[in-house]
Amino acid sequence: MRLRTGKLPPELLKRMLKHKGAPDQRVLLGPKVGEDAALVKLGPYTLVLKTDPVTYASDMIGWYAVNVNANDVATRGAEPAWFQAAILLPEGSDEALVEDIFKQISEAAKTLDIAVTGGHTEVTPGIDRPIVVGDMHGVLVGSTPVLTSAAEAGDALVLTKGAGIEGTALIAREKRKELLEVFDKRFVDRAAKYLTDPGLSVVPEARTALQFGVHSMHDPTEGGVSMGVREMAEASGKSFELWADEISIGPETNRICAHYSIDPLGLLGSGALLATFKQGDAEAYVSALKKDGIRASVVGKVAAKKGVSRLVRGGRSTPLSSSERDEVLKVL
Repeated sequence: MRLRTGKLPPELLKRMLKHKGAPDQRVLLGPKVGEDAALVKLGPYTLVLKTDPVTYASDMIGWYAVNVNANDVATRGAEPAWFQAAILLPEGSDEALVEDIFKQISEAAKTLDIAVTGGHTEVTPGIDRPIVVGDMHGVLVGSTPVLTSAAEAGDALVLTKGAGIEGTALIAREKRKELLEVFDKRFVDRAAKYLTDPGLSVVPEARTALQFGVHSMHDPTEGGVSMGVREMAEASGKSFELWADEISIGPETNRICAHYSIDPLGLLGSGALLATFKQGDAEAYVSALKKDGIRASVVGKVAAKKGVSRLVRGGRSTPLSSSERDEVLKVL
């Protein structure tokens, strides 16, 4: 089978994850479809480990790498603490590019109180843009980790900020010249600033979720909100109902997606957090976030058993369509 760009198909990934090296009793959670990060017990501490590459972006790639990896550690109920990166540069790169990426990594890490502990940098033949593969470690807060697979029947599904945040910023930065032929400069600038406003980090809302009895958390990345919900359903053995009319989509996201005929629910989703709670806890969580200036809403529910997840739009229910191939690839 020839593979397309994007994530591996879930069925293929499941088969590959049987190859997991030597057994180790300290590994509490190893590789598993839908789970954001691994768990390793070391004495009184539980370490949370995550590796994630940034391959689409060339602008602000170091900033992306720190934040997307920190998000996945935070969704485990942990504090991101240590970051390393393998930085691969195309032939012809100069010192200014190297320093720019290093500065971006440092500044993003400082913002989240994360130490940069090492990594590797090289000029690599056969690539046409920088690639940064991040590796984030953190320490569990409390004694019980939060798992993507822990969604419970009857849970309310909450989405913070909105759909397509990362994808909007990426397209605005990578396709700026093209977009300026259609939209005015202020519009494109606002879209590009989605990187920091509303921003890619979900660490603050993941911390807050721990105060409201969160059952499960997931960071939607490639494939956007739709793929994120599908991964939660797969991991938990449940089906979900996603209410499209309740999902916040920024005006810049809406207009850019309409321009390129792409689906905002399938667009790179870092910056949003998917989380499930008991109904009352979900409403309290949403209220608490709004007091902190973070937009959030209840956008669905968890069904009692595994089945076909559904998308409800305008009162009409259809099977939830999702793809491991992100909508951004249609543009870039």
